[in-house]
Amino acid sequence: MTEQATSPPLIEAVGLCKYYGPFTAVQDVSFAVPQGSVTAFLGPNGAGKSTTMKMLTGFLAPSAGSARIAGIDIDADRIAAARQLGYLPENGPLYPDMTPAQQLAYAGRIHGLASARLKDALDRVASSCRIDEVWHKPIRKLSKGFRQRVGLAQAILHDPKVLILDEPTAGLDPNQIQLVRELIRSLAKDKTVLLSTHILQEVEAVADRVVLISEGRLRFSGTPAELAAGAGMEARFHELTKGVAA
Repeated sequence: MTEQATSPPLIEAVGLCKYYGPFTAVQDVSFAVPQGSVTAFLGPNGAGKSTTMKMLTGFLAPSAGSARIAGIDIDADRIAAARQLGYLPENGPLYPDMTPAQQLAYAGRIHGLASARLKDALDRVASSCRIDEVWHKPIRKLSKGFRQRVGLAQAILHDPKVLILDEPTAGLDPNQIQLVRELIRSLAKDKTVLLSTHILQEVEAVADRVVLISEGRLRFSGTPAELAAGAGMEARFHELTKGVAA
């Protein structure tokens, strides 16, 4: 807790906005993710979570505002920021005809990992993401749970300080969800994690911080206990989202 309080945040959104013509997807969203935390980026479907995460990772340019990863402005130096960042988008891009071994070796070369370092990185992610048993199977033949683990392995291959995960358990069965949550908790021991979700159980299972948005606007930033205070988390979620226009 002391480290979180004294260290600079590793993920920062400052006045982020995204407009598509007259439609406002994200409006003036600002928050910071403390070093060493797992922060849930919470909100209903269509709240603007994925759009915000794409701006944080440099995949989408903001209409206004800025984003910083490990103190590096994404717009000013996207390559330097990317070295500190692992990103798992929703339905992460994988090559279905490749095996995990081929996919991850290819990703490692893109990250500039030399042969000896690449082998160590591949061994590390195969073990930590528990994909050894499917290492040489075509990705198209893997279950969604295994494909998600391959995506996680790709996100951490270059050993980044920061992980941004977009709906990492979406579409998984209960056993697969439990395993991915365990992986996230394990990865969080030495990384700062921001994961988007609309599932309250996800917050309770893995997060020590919560950022909640609805209709593209920030509605809450604090701890899960603070979000749940009084009426409980489900009632507060409803109040801060469905009840916004009331």
